[in-house]
Amino acid sequence: MDAGEGRGRAAVVGGVNIDIGGVSRARLTAGDSNPGAVRVSLGGVGRNIAHNLSLLGVDVRLLTALGEDLWASRIEGSCALLGIDLKGSLIVPGASTSAYLYIAGPEGDMALAVSDMDIYARLTPAALEKRLDWLLDAQAVVLDANLPAGTIEWLCDHIEAPLFADPVSAAKAERLRAVLGKLHTFKPNRLEAELLSGVRIHDEHSLHRAADALLDTGLRRVFITLGADGLLAAEGSARLRLPAAKGTHVNTTGCGDAFLAALVWAHLRGLGLKDSARAGRAAAGVAMADTETVSPRMSVEALLAGMEEQE
Repeated sequence: MDAGEGRGRAAVVGGVNIDIGGVSRARLTAGDSNPGAVRVSLGGVGRNIAHNLSLLGVDVRLLTALGEDLWASRIEGSCALLGIDLKGSLIVPGASTSAYLYIAGPEGDMALAVSDMDIYARLTPAALEKRLDWLLDAQAVVLDANLPAGTIEWLCDHIEAPLFADPVSAAKAERLRAVLGKLHTFKPNRLEAELLSGVRIHDEHSLHRAADALLDTGLRRVFITLGADGLLAAEGSARLRLPAAKGTHVNTTGCGDAFLAALVWAHLRGLGLKDSARAGRAAAGVAMADTETVSPRMSVEALLAGMEEQE
């Protein structure tokens, strides 16, 4: 496999927000002040996926909702530097750009989070209809479950390109249930896969049954991520079980976003199930070794090197 840049154009419809994260130096103590480091960065599942795609050389555009505030200006400036096209996004006068506050332990695993994402209710079918031509020009479209359920259904009925979906969280994953059969690729974690498949995953057999149930909806590909237990990739009758990515474990926030971006990159290159899964795992490995939500080390070269190392 050569190290050429990702080909094609991708559009991402989803969340952009300010991440305010605290990582403690020692084990978290509830009800007390925990010494550690606090960082403010740009985040949101949709933005993170778009950022990773940009670093992978993909021509990417992002459709989201922004307030009229300093946070929106910071997001616009960052996207301009990254080459992410924001021109189709909705600007909501008087609204606040969404924010995400999280606390993590010393190993980087999130312990608690609060999100303020009410602005995404403004991403209605009527708002997206005015921007449909801007989306139809893409060879792959990513949506995240920060969008209202009705908007997700509208997108799935109007987008012709392969659709990739990130459930964001177990609480929001339910918004994707009605459209699973219209998706090309779905990337749930264990809990999200259990919720939408109706199968409790407790061993290898139940893991495969959950994948079967999801594919039975008409979904083309599913990648169930299992943290330290690796992942299961499935398409039709094909199944691929891979261990977790090797390497330094610094921060798990953003690993799933990097994984899905790599799946889109792999699709645009025409890669099959196995290489797509390897690319996703390699991207997660790059992400988890960095303190940033989106690793500045993400690149086609890093992805290909990770795919070779993990073989």
